[in-house]
Amino acid sequence: MKRIARAGRIDAGEGQPLLLIAGPCVIEDYDTSFAIASFLKDLTTRMGIPYIFKASYDKANRTSIASYRGPGKQEGLAILRKLKETLGLTIISDVHGPAEVAEAADVLDVIQIPAFLCRQTDLITEAARSGKPLNIKKGQFLAPWDMDNIVVKARTAGAENIFLTERGSSFGYNNLTVDFRGIPIMQKTGCPVIFDATHSVQLPGGQGQSSGGQREYAPLLARAAVAAGADGIFLEVHENPDKALCDGPNSLNFPMIEALLPQLAAIKKIVC
Repeated sequence: MKRIARAGRIDAGEGQPLLLIAGPCVIEDYDTSFAIASFLKDLTTRMGIPYIFKASYDKANRTSIASYRGPGKQEGLAILRKLKETLGLTIISDVHGPAEVAEAADVLDVIQIPAFLCRQTDLITEAARSGKPLNIKKGQFLAPWDMDNIVVKARTAGAENIFLTERGSSFGYNNLTVDFRGIPIMQKTGCPVIFDATHSVQLPGGQGQSSGGQREYAPLLARAAVAAGADGIFLEVHENPDKALCDGPNSLNFPMIEALLPQLAAIKKIVC
């Protein structure tokens, strides 16, 4: 079985170009989202890189009760719908409970399952029954081969297009580590594997009331992941990360991603 999954008009996986999933951690407002999305669409179009815009309408797993979660489901999905229609984007966002799935699926091209929730059977099966492609993030607490059972859950419920995303493993004391053997191991499921370079440099809870991050290492990990055979790269991007309302410390700014993408494309050509 060839390792390919389709999201809208985009095919990703074995023999396909490197996929980019990128955008802000969370929707702050329409104008900020539009600025980021339009920049990334223009950049990827010029480079011939297939692109999916990501942004969360609700971050249900923030460190502190006081942390900004996003505009919520109603307003957030309306913003995503407008971006999709205005810019012609393929859109991905995450869901946190089975009751969200039907409404989210009406807007999203890809439904994402957050890492912390990747073993929630009811969520996985409800998302699979929507008929939408799924991007399932590997939990920080799982070994790569543990994703086999999760893929079986999704396929049993009817999912045909499944992406898996590596985003680092819990190391303890506000740190994560990445085992690049996980990329080919998870690819044995027949699913394309995406590498989340920016969440992999997150320092969970590292600032006490919020997570920290080391964005300067994200390009290094992204290059290593593509060299290890990753089918796509996931990046959080913000025009001004230091002012971002969520995950700023591990988000890339525009010049960083503009410099990084040609490097990743060149590595991908060598690996292929």
